Amino acid sequence: MDLLNNLIQHFNNFLWTYILIAMLLVLGVYFTWKTKFVQFRYLKEMFRLLGDGATQEKVKGSISSFQAFCISTASRVGTGNLAGIALALTVGGPGAIFWMWIIALIGAASSFVESTLAQIYKTKQPDGSYVGGPAYYMEKALGKRWLGIIFSILITITFGLIFNSVQSNTITLAMNEAFGTNNALIGILLTVITLIIIFGGVHRVSKVSEVIVPVMALAYIFVALIVVVMNITQIPSLITLIVKSAFGAEQVVGGTMGAALLTGIKRGLFSNEAGMGSAPNAAATATVTHPVKQGLIQTLGVFTDTIIICTCTAFIILLSGVDLNSNLEGIQLTQNALSSQVGAWGSYFIAFCILLFAFSSIVGNYYYGEANIEFLTDKKIYLTLYRLFVGAMVFFGSIANLNIVWNLADVFMGLMAVLNLIVIALLGKFAFRALEDYRAQKKAGIKEPVFKASSIPELKNADEWN
Repeated sequence: MDLLNNLIQHFNNFLWTYILIAMLLVLGVYFTWKTKFVQFRYLKEMFRLLGDGATQEKVKGSISSFQAFCISTASRVGTGNLAGIALALTVGGPGAIFWMWIIALIGAASSFVESTLAQIYKTKQPDGSYVGGPAYYMEKALGKRWLGIIFSILITITFGLIFNSVQSNTITLAMNEAFGTNNALIGILLTVITLIIIFGGVHRVSKVSEVIVPVMALAYIFVALIVVVMNITQIPSLITLIVKSAFGAEQVVGGTMGAALLTGIKRGLFSNEAGMGSAPNAAATATVTHPVKQGLIQTLGVFTDTIIICTCTAFIILLSGVDLNSNLEGIQLTQNALSSQVGAWGSYFIAFCILLFAFSSIVGNYYYGEANIEFLTDKKIYLTLYRLFVGAMVFFGSIANLNIVWNLADVFMGLMAVLNLIVIALLGKFAFRALEDYRAQKKAGIKEPVFKASSIPELKNADEWN
């Protein structure tokens, strides 16, 4: 097992160090420039659209823009925010947080592009709901179904199976740390509840996500703010430490700057998924009048995940002064840090948070696989088999070794991201043109722009917008 883990680690280092980081940064900057800094200029519009989506009248068979946002946020906000940030700090030090911020700010433009493309090329289902994502725009826009098949297989394995084992792994660790529970027993309970929800399909997933996501996020942010207020005088020096550790002279000489950069970007991408090709699967489900609307809403999800929730975890750990070099596993480090600030209930609170965060990720991750199984085949037996495999991986993750699970997650996430980034680089022009159309309609005084495929003459196979 150690040999396999080492091989996976070596491949990981090559893929991330020499290929993926360059692609993420270069394309993130390119998309930011081509969209004229969409992630910053349209921040107010993002909040308006999200609010409208939360209050819009529900139409039978459809998924609202707010529900689609909650599905993607359910997947984003999980172990990466609590356990992943703890791991980032132990490996890359405080400087990793700076690079995590940078990749979120730049990568938000990539998230806008991929989610807008998913909306443009979405497909209507017989029940009135929509389905879409990278596999669909690879087939419809590029005419390369074989590429879509490769992506569908990658994302189904990555999210439905491997990432879900990461989520259940973290839940059982947190429960064991707080209550001394048996991992196998927690694994069985998780598996049963997961199967009940996922056999209900996307509508049940969206309803569960719509309830869990806002509650868990607000509760966690509130507790983090308590810790910040308790240590308010330390905040300026903490931010200075994060920035200095990111590229200070000491880090360059000691060789830890590279570790901070690599770890920050890896854990940042695992958490916010910008450019990875996962969130577009949720973005495509929304019923909206213009593709750009959902592109903007999904961009807000990157900020919510990384700039707010991941930063909350980083501040809780760094303000506590807990030893980053201890032998504690990721989530246990976060639990110890919060307990040192607010008392013993901190460990229980993190266990409860990770239960909600990670469980919502399990159902969100599951849906990404479902959307891609439907791309591969319309035979229901394969969807049923996939659901059973998801349940099996949830149980496996509950009793598995943490390191090999996280490393496998990094490999598959990296391969997925490389493929999706190449494709959205080729198709980005359609997202830029859609944004121009949205901007022009808003400038003309139209409060709710409506998209027509004919507004982009070279656009083909965008059947839902004719």
